[in-house]
Amino acid sequence: MSQHGELLKVENLKKYFPIRKGLLGKAVDYVHAVDGVSFDIMPGETLGLVGESGCGKSTVGRCLVRLYKPTAGRIEFEGNDIATLSGPELTTLRTRVQMIFQDPYSSLNPRLRVRDIIGEAMRVHHLVDSGGWEERVLELLDAVGLQADHMARYPHEFSGGQRQRIGVARALAMRPRLIVADEPVSALDVSIQAQVINLLESLKEKFDLSYLVIAHDLSVVEHVSDRIAVMYLGRLVELASDRQLYLNPKHPYTEALMTAVPVAAPGGRQRRKERRLLKGDVPNPIHPPSGCRFHTRCAKVTEVCSAEEPLSIEVEPGHLVSCFRYS
Repeated sequence: MSQHGELLKVENLKKYFPIRKGLLGKAVDYVHAVDGVSFDIMPGETLGLVGESGCGKSTVGRCLVRLYKPTAGRIEFEGNDIATLSGPELTTLRTRVQMIFQDPYSSLNPRLRVRDIIGEAMRVHHLVDSGGWEERVLELLDAVGLQADHMARYPHEFSGGQRQRIGVARALAMRPRLIVADEPVSALDVSIQAQVINLLESLKEKFDLSYLVIAHDLSVVEHVSDRIAVMYLGRLVELASDRQLYLNPKHPYTEALMTAVPVAAPGGRQRRKERRLLKGDVPNPIHPPSGCRFHTRCAKVTEVCSAEEPLSIEVEPGHLVSCFRYS
């Protein structure tokens, strides 16, 4: 564990994807998917990471589990820099940090029965005795709300919600400390989204987990997160506790996202009465705008916004925002 007690500490994380052309595949440019992101996650904490499609939030998650190798920056997990790991050290990391994928249909091997989908990694990493892995699979199925007779079935025999529960059980099989949940309910019917979110909440305490929950929908992370980070075009623009962010958003982009969240009771929340529509489209991440990346769509833009990059300012204890209105 690091000296400050963080389970995970990310510093200036960058991930650029090369654009290749020609017979030799020479890199002619780069997509700046993640461009200098910093945050931390404490033991037992759930951090929500939100933003529009294409902002780089899923790329952050895949860097944390090392599906992508970062271009630059540090990722400290339990006090060790994992950004450059390879070989056996990387294999060990993957037992400690697991991922729940967005699509429960494509993330499960259709040729394997549920017992093998959940139990395969346990056997490969020798996490249980050779004769005890099926018993462990039964425990995990029970923990995620599935039946013992589901062990012998194939993924196509389940509904979307059940498949996502299988994915959750597979992640739990490795006894991880941190789970990265990448849009865990966006592919599911609205009627069962709440069930899966509630399941993740109940498992958090039972298995002593920390989460990074990635979503484009603020209403998904509102009830599950302790803190929320808002991402725009490869950068974090605001980071605060869930209460601070929802009651008093500071960044113009966060304010626009808030007003777009549907509210069941008309006029029920003062902060959502005035709808703030974003103008224009998200800029090209190959050539992001100079200065503040949001200035091309911001209603409160000033001259300095296009010329300089705003620093992250702590406007209240634990509430960080990158905007010149607060500098």
